[in-house]
Parts: sequence; C-alpha cells; structure tokens
Amino acid sequence: MKDVLKIIDLPEATYHYHRSRSDSEDPDHEWKTRILALFEKHKGRYGYRRIHSALKAQGHVINHKKVQRLMLDLKLKCVKFIRKSRYRSYKGKVGTIAKNRLNRRFNTAYALQKITTDVTEFKCAGEEKLYLSPLMDLYNGEIIGMSMSKRPTLEFVMESFANALPVIEQAAYRTTVHSDQGWHYHHPSWVNALKQNRIYQSMSRKATCADNAAMENFSSLLKQEMYYGEEQVSYDKLKQRIERYVHYYNNERIKRKLAGMSPVQYRTHASQLAA
Repeated sequence: MKDVLKIIDLPEATYHYHRSRSDSEDPDHEWKTRILALFEKHKGRYGYRRIHSALKAQGHVINHKKVQRLMLDLKLKCVKFIRKSRYRSYKGKVGTIAKNRLNRRFNTAYALQKITTDVTEFKCAGEEKLYLSPLMDLYNGEIIGMSMSKRPTLEFVMESFANALPVIEQAAYRTTVHSDQGWHYHHPSWVNALKQNRIYQSMSRKATCADNAAMENFSSLLKQEMYYGEEQVSYDKLKQRIERYVHYYNNERIKRKLAGMSPVQYRTHASQLAA
C-alpha cells in the first residue's frame, strides 16, 4: 500500500484520514465489522443464516435479510459446498442383516438413545489414504467417539466403538447404534460387542443412503468445510486437521436446529435445565 500511495503522490496520513472518515459515515460499519469477524473466525464456513444466528447468540438484534445484504456488500460467500464421491464398504452379504430400528426416525429427545456411525475415506498426499470412523449422538449431533487409520480394518472400527463406549454407558435409556451394511458391521466382533453391552443394532437397507442420512450429512459437512478445495497433506497432518475440526464442530459450530448452540452447548444447557 505504501508503494501505491507513493506512486499516486498521496500522503499516508491523508489516506488513513479519508478511510476512517468513510468508515464513520457508513451507518453499517459496526455491523460489517462484526459480520466480517465471525466469517473469518469460522473460516468461511458460515453463510448468512448461521452468521445471523451467531449474532443473535451474542445478544445483537438484526434482521437476517440485512445480514444477507451486508454480506453481499462485503462479498462474503460461503464457498465450501461441493459434492464428491464417498467410500463404500459394502462387499455383499457377509453375515446377518440387522433390523432397521431407526427407519429414518433420526430425532430423539434423549441423549445417547440413538447413535449412528459410518466409515469415510480421505486421500492424503502421495498414495496414502485416511479412514475415519465416527460415532454421532442423534440427540444433538455430537461426535462422541472416533478413530482414524491408514486402512479400513476391523480393528480401527472396533477402536472407535471402544472410544465411545464410556460415553454410551452414561445413557439413561437403552442405546441403538445404526450403521449401513458395511462388512465391519456384519462381523461377529462388532455384533457381539453391541450385544455384550446391551446395545441394539440397527442397519440401513442395501444401497439406501437416506437410511443413514444423518451420518452421511456429517461426513459431507466435514469434507466440505475442511477438506475439499484444500491442498492434500500427509496422513499425520490430515489427522490433526480432522481432530481440530471435530473439536470445533462439537464445541463451537452452532446449529440452527439446536437453538443457535453447538452440540456441547446444547447438551450442557439441557442438563442444567433438567437439574
């Protein structure tokens, strides 16, 4: 900027004076500053609806249409949403197919009553891949356990369940864990682990993604907001990015259907009301 001012022979003090004066004359300057701060904080992941909810959570009163207009003025646009292919672990019938207990009834008023899981694939720099196995509580969309591996082995899926089990054991009602028909979830190790812990098993019907839409939506969201459009990195760096994102998703990323709270905020708020 200094070089530009020198070329046009404009003193730097004059430039800053006129810029500050312009800002002070803009009646929406403070709103734009708040909106820009939120947009940058969430790394461009928030559109105008979520920005509006975040402003409300901060105690500000502003119409959502005004937020949309100001974001257009600032040329702020959420560009994280593109669709890509997904990992499929189905390898034909390899065991007993469990009943679809959820039957697309994803909502629940009770924490840890309905949990869903899946395996998602990421490409790393070079020839490596990363596989993610998260378990999500449908009560508030919180990721309660997960594991990552360079190969989609049975052990890595069992590890994700083991990580989530201490949380599941706190459930007030008997838990149901829902998955697709991936081979991991047919395996006796998975089936027996659920039975031993008095957990109901539920499975989607073959080639019916909508039966596990909640988990599919999380996987898509994760990739859209921290993976697609980014430079491919090593397995270890991608693992760190996913860990940071899941922490952000659980603790900071607000959901409109959770009254503008993050999953953890919603769970904490509900427990305080119950107490």
